[in-house]
Amino acid sequence: MINLEAPKKHRVLVDQAHQVAMNMLRPISRKYDLAEHEYPKELDMLAAMIDGLSDSGASEGAGATGVRRDESAADAGVKNGANLASVLSVAEMCWGDTGLLLSMPRQGLGNSAIASVANDEQLKRFEGTWASMAITEPGTGSDSANINTTATLDGDHYVLNGEKIFVTSGERSDSVVVWATLDKSLGRAAIKSFVVPKGTEGMRVERLEHKLGIRASDTAVIIFDDCRVPAENLLGSPDIDVKQGFAGAMATFDNTRPLVASMAVGVARASLDLTRELLEQAGVDIDYDRPAQVQSAAAAKFLQLEADWEGAQLLTLQAAWMADNRKPNSLEASMAKAKAGRVGSDVTLSCVELAGSVGYSEAELLEKWARDSKILDIFEGTQQIQQLSVARRILGLTSAELK
Repeated sequence: MINLEAPKKHRVLVDQAHQVAMNMLRPISRKYDLAEHEYPKELDMLAAMIDGLSDSGASEGAGATGVRRDESAADAGVKNGANLASVLSVAEMCWGDTGLLLSMPRQGLGNSAIASVANDEQLKRFEGTWASMAITEPGTGSDSANINTTATLDGDHYVLNGEKIFVTSGERSDSVVVWATLDKSLGRAAIKSFVVPKGTEGMRVERLEHKLGIRASDTAVIIFDDCRVPAENLLGSPDIDVKQGFAGAMATFDNTRPLVASMAVGVARASLDLTRELLEQAGVDIDYDRPAQVQSAAAAKFLQLEADWEGAQLLTLQAAWMADNRKPNSLEASMAKAKAGRVGSDVTLSCVELAGSVGYSEAELLEKWARDSKILDIFEGTQQIQQLSVARRILGLTSAELK
């Protein structure tokens, strides 16, 4: 029998994350939405609390580093591990505020990348760093395999040259995980990721972007101009395996896409919870024991939104569970990201409509959540790219065969 509730071992973590979201993130959500680019100092104490829980072992998977795949999981019979804990806790935190979660020290997508592909020595060396992730370029968005930033070996250093845009926490983080190609002629197989500490000569933050949503989080343009990085900062193996292709780099996405999906699940749940309260106050009765077609239009719409949300949540949990159990999850990670990204936007915008003038005004957070959710359908691979990835895997076609 399948149990669709949060695993018992993770319920304490989920409850803690929900309390943090409700008591620490929600109260300052509007403040930092209006004060774009101002660092939320309140997060320092919260980050220290999470670090303490992680050090004590009391919060397995409480953050971005929880996505590392345990090599012994299959042998140990682990069913519900750190990946599942991560997506459950991230969803709860985004129920509070997505932008503030993305601003959390040491919880960046770069930390997830390090946890996904770093070797044991690198994992220990970069422990405690706050890492952002730099993939997108001015001429390269969804097609990550077309990266133009170069990394040229020079003695015991790599020299990086290129421009990265839309780097989340690009100004505030301690280091940046940069995707660059070792040899453009070898295609996607030559793409590697490098950890570049802030202050490294040749790297500079060019500007910060003004955005529709997640305004609490800074989004930067970063320039690399003859930036010398120690060779040992290349994550994983420096060897170029043409047969393996892009698989090494894509392993990062297999772990981070369920995380982004869980963010969309969290903000959509927040919108549904508040909208239900507002509808009940307006006298709209939502009856789960009666068919939707015999209820009011508002109630029927709400039931449809909740059904869509359930599908997104279950796909997200499945992708994380598969990662915990050492099962290939590229297909499921893309499915989860595609479904949750679309559902997040649909649910939050529909909730604004259902709430009428209250939803459109700043009296409630519904309009903010609608703005915040849009990016979750874009970064870590757009909706269209996810659908393309799903189609390729189902049909057994390569990227050259299906574009």
